[in-house]
Amino acid sequence: MRWRRFLCRALSVMTGPRPVVLSGPSGAGKSTLLKKLLKDYENVFGFSVSHTTRQPRPGEVNGKDYHFVSREEMQKQIDAGGFIENAEFSGNMYGTSKAAIQAVQAQNQICILDIDMQGVKNIKKTDLNPIYISVQAPSIEVLEKRLRDRQTESEDSLQKRLNAARIDMELSKEPGLFDLIIINNDLEEAYTELKNILAEEIQKAQGSKKS
Repeated sequence: MRWRRFLCRALSVMTGPRPVVLSGPSGAGKSTLLKKLLKDYENVFGFSVSHTTRQPRPGEVNGKDYHFVSREEMQKQIDAGGFIENAEFSGNMYGTSKAAIQAVQAQNQICILDIDMQGVKNIKKTDLNPIYISVQAPSIEVLEKRLRDRQTESEDSLQKRLNAARIDMELSKEPGLFDLIIINNDLEEAYTELKNILAEEIQKAQGSKKS
């Protein structure tokens, strides 16, 4: 597959620390954990900024949280082979571009990919060899409360997210799919788990910057 060969060549330059694939349903706390990681290790990790056709939420910044683009623009880039993975959810398109990964690599940082379950399985078909981490809520009830507390979803959109989360929670249990499943019941404990599994890669990255 053409895009796969390109991906392997583009990412083979990353001979030091392994990239990180972070996955999990909306409301599980994945974004909060990711922001803490990037704040504490801002010169070590680089976030691969995904593309989406959905509208920005309050406080979200284009180019930082997502690349917010039109459906026509995103489809054009997908057709041109510019994405390593893409999917559609709740009527909106999401995806990870090759350029977003290369931008992180250019900074000699560990690349973090925030990807849904379909994207995880697509990455599994490549030679990227990242650390796969799933972040899950303790229960679907807790997840629903978190989503409702946001007050950013319509009832229809919320139900779609809950249905997707149920599927995500079940699929995450597939043997060998993830290196670590973090049940985010307590944010600090979850963050400690995340740092522990990444400790070796963090050390590699910090060492390479010192040298």
